[in-house]
Amino acid sequence: MAPHNDIVLFHYTFSPFARRIVWYLTLRGIEYAQCLQPPALPREDINALGVKYRRIPIMSIGRDIYCDTRLVLDKLEERFPSGALGASQPDQKALEKLFEQWTVDGVFTRASQLIPPEMPLFKDPRFTKDREEFMGRSWEIPEVVKGRPEALVHMRQFFELLESTILADGRQWVLKTDIPSLADIHAVWPFYWLAGMKGALPPSTFGKDNFPKVYAWIDRFSKAVKEAEQSAPKPTTLKGAEAVKYVTQAEFAEPKGDVDGKDPLGLKEGQFIESWPIDSGSNHRDRGQLFALTPQEVVLTTQAKLGHRDVHIHHPRKNFRIRAVDQNDGPRL
Repeated sequence: MAPHNDIVLFHYTFSPFARRIVWYLTLRGIEYAQCLQPPALPREDINALGVKYRRIPIMSIGRDIYCDTRLVLDKLEERFPSGALGASQPDQKALEKLFEQWTVDGVFTRASQLIPPEMPLFKDPRFTKDREEFMGRSWEIPEVVKGRPEALVHMRQFFELLESTILADGRQWVLKTDIPSLADIHAVWPFYWLAGMKGALPPSTFGKDNFPKVYAWIDRFSKAVKEAEQSAPKPTTLKGAEAVKYVTQAEFAEPKGDVDGKDPLGLKEGQFIESWPIDSGSNHRDRGQLFALTPQEVVLTTQAKLGHRDVHIHHPRKNFRIRAVDQNDGPRL
């Protein structure tokens, strides 16, 4: 096996999305390398790989580069099937995916509106401007304060849903497993994030007395991760130039895929396309030749700026848009 399984995780440590991947790798005991990134653009290491996608994290395995944590987790489940954390029964798989969709597409939007305006990051104009461009909403403190009550209403509903339904029977983990499963990772992360953020949730309505089962579940999960950290391999930390060199000199991790001839978009192998997320970070679009297309994933070939070697960029289909482009069109951001 290649050093650190050929995996390089590009992230910053306080990203709640990156934490999903770190938790998974830790709970599985999978060896990996990391390349720490700034929380705001520019991210020169990722740019050197030829990637325009701006969200964190991204994960490379060899010269295959995976964007969006949903796709990253699916790929890790496929690549390391022995001891996988995903559900095996159809009804549990459905619940697992529903939790993923609920938290990524719903809960996190409201959770992000509860970052306390007293935090130092709100005093950093570079950071707030970056997030305004990224999320498409104001990060001015008066606007943040004005939006908190509505966000708290929704977050209270989310807490109550967990407390009164899935956790109501006293189960340890959401699928009644013996250890935390992928469904727990999908479900817990925005609640864990807010519970650990001083000033995010008013204790009068979000204290442990209000939602004892939810907080007990968060505490169990935190303990399980800390215990796993004791035996899991420590990530190898690569500097930016090191990581870029490692990725661009590696082999591809995945064999040639197919282009679905029945896909409604009617795209052809080798056609020039661009692909981008439509929920956030939509101004940053990857462009290249279509390499593979399935109902779940699009893969395009582009060139890294370092060494000009081809890389394969993988995007999920969910909440991403793909369109054919002229090869001679001007570059996107």
